[in-house]
Amino acid sequence: MKRKTTPAQNYRNTMKSIGYVPRKKATQADYDRIGFMSGLEVHQQLKTDEKLFCRCPAGIYQDDDSYDAEVIRHMRPTLSELGEYDGTALMEFKTRKNIIYRIKNETTCTYEVDDTPPFPINRKAVDISIEISLLKKLNIVGEIHITRKQYLDGSIPTGFQRTAIIGVEGAIGLKNKTVRLIQLSVEEDSCREISDVGHWRTYKTDRLGMPLIETVTYPDMVNPGEVAEACQVIRFLNRSTGKVRTGIGAARQDVNVSCRGGTRVEIKGVSRIKWIPELTHNEAFRQWALLHIREELNKRVSNPEQWQMEAAELNPRLFSFRARALKGIRNAGMKLYGVKLPYFEGILSHFTQPGKVFADEISDRLKVVACIEKPNMCTNDSLNPMEPASVYGQLRDMLDAKPGDAVLFFWGPEDDIKTALETIEERCRMAFEGVPNETRKSFEDGTTIFERVLPGADRMYPDTDSPPIPLLDEDIERLGSNLPTLNIDAYHTLKGWGIPEDTYTYLFRNNLFPLLKKMVDDDGEDAVFAATLFAHRLKFVEGHFEKASGFRYELVADTLKEVRARGLAREIVIPVLPLLYQHPKMDVDSLLTSIGFMPLSEDEVLADLSFLQQKFRSIRLNGTENAETDWLMGQLRARALGNIPLRQLKEKIAEAVANNHQ
Repeated sequence: MKRKTTPAQNYRNTMKSIGYVPRKKATQADYDRIGFMSGLEVHQQLKTDEKLFCRCPAGIYQDDDSYDAEVIRHMRPTLSELGEYDGTALMEFKTRKNIIYRIKNETTCTYEVDDTPPFPINRKAVDISIEISLLKKLNIVGEIHITRKQYLDGSIPTGFQRTAIIGVEGAIGLKNKTVRLIQLSVEEDSCREISDVGHWRTYKTDRLGMPLIETVTYPDMVNPGEVAEACQVIRFLNRSTGKVRTGIGAARQDVNVSCRGGTRVEIKGVSRIKWIPELTHNEAFRQWALLHIREELNKRVSNPEQWQMEAAELNPRLFSFRARALKGIRNAGMKLYGVKLPYFEGILSHFTQPGKVFADEISDRLKVVACIEKPNMCTNDSLNPMEPASVYGQLRDMLDAKPGDAVLFFWGPEDDIKTALETIEERCRMAFEGVPNETRKSFEDGTTIFERVLPGADRMYPDTDSPPIPLLDEDIERLGSNLPTLNIDAYHTLKGWGIPEDTYTYLFRNNLFPLLKKMVDDDGEDAVFAATLFAHRLKFVEGHFEKASGFRYELVADTLKEVRARGLAREIVIPVLPLLYQHPKMDVDSLLTSIGFMPLSEDEVLADLSFLQQKFRSIRLNGTENAETDWLMGQLRARALGNIPLRQLKEKIAEAVANNHQ
């Protein structure tokens, strides 16, 4: 049968048919059209000495591959009190995963494998949680009730996480709106996954049980920018106390996204806020695409309940495969199967995400549920088919595929074939219904893959090992009287000053807003220069030089103030920073001498400008229209540094270049 369109053409056509627009070109009208809606679950580790429900030390990480012992567990479902199985538990059971926990005696005890009852909750963690809840205008509960939340992916050895609600119904302010908060909870952190291949998943347990808070918002955000802004505000409020951990892995966020007619999909463990806009944009349009697929399938199939796929085991020797993965099936001990999907022609190449099609939705689930590593299937509806059309034509003949049917190959170990067949059929049946409830794993490019079925609302139940804990009014008042002065107003102040957002994390993490405000208000310093001096220049120095014990951030402000008092251009502080960081007792004169600074007038700085212009013309450098200005800046920058502002130098050079070209 001759194809009407290629997969790439169908991909582009379906992208156009759903009205997909790249995020950078999207407007609020685009998000209103698809009914974009998003909420957040922001997690932040607390700075305590001990874990939440045991006395193991917190904050000690395994930076190498050493460990003292391994524990292996297998997850299996059990009936609830109502005689029902949890959908997530059933999915995890299907995977037949072997869960390995690598433990260090220094950071792990028998509590974490449920062989010891929990200790009383860490009160320092509770106090920090109350402080942060008050910052977010949450109502503090009168009594803490500890509950168990099921975690069935193996990231917690017990299969559940102890958690407790601290505050409810609060709010945070964004630049153009208020976002409502559902609650703030204090809970145990999970393990760190270090590998997940086939039927083996391995975790480190160093962060397991560490106290963290989870801030949950209502789905009030109506565009990707608002989601990122809300996450940034929550993170800043957490850090303003100085009582939370920072660094890689200390803060993570789950992003809930839906579109009109879709369902809540949770993007798990987004580690960087800057990824959020692209991820939420693509997820909303992925759901919009799945709804389009549902509409198309229901046009083709009058009774979806009677739809059935067909599959057959194939002999690899009957095909002249080109792809290495298919050529080596027999030697690898794998089974090859062909699958016919009635009425699915063109559906497998339907756009879902940038660079991805519906076929990827099936392949992702084969990897996660059936534990068959990629590549695990191929179809002529892929954007880059692994085999020529003749091979798929041969498969169509063998499966008696009719016009309008789609076909695919998949392969895997014999023990995984039954699960794989169930997985393919299940995902295709879901396509008739629209958007499955699921959690998805994020990638830096803004795309996601299936991770697991979204847990149900009944995943939480009381922890009978832990009694309720009353919170006294006087304790809440005491904690509320000592809140940090930094609040959301500081965030808006930075916005008003025009300070780049990539500086905010550094400034708040190091509690530099009060010092920055003093520099701007009292010393008349330029806000953008001061902020970037700390968050860009000093941050670079911290990563490349050893800090002296006497260094303080105030020394940078004092040095800058002294430089300006001497009438020097402020940029001279930049080359001074490494010396100041390593030798904080050096005075300004010594610092300037050490970097070879020589005071010059403006005329002296520009004395060689005419000569340099002639030299530029003689060497005939090619480049942009600003090539001459840029080259001259490079020649004179060292001489100008500290003597005249670099912006002024550039203006003088640009003027000279313009006059010369007249």
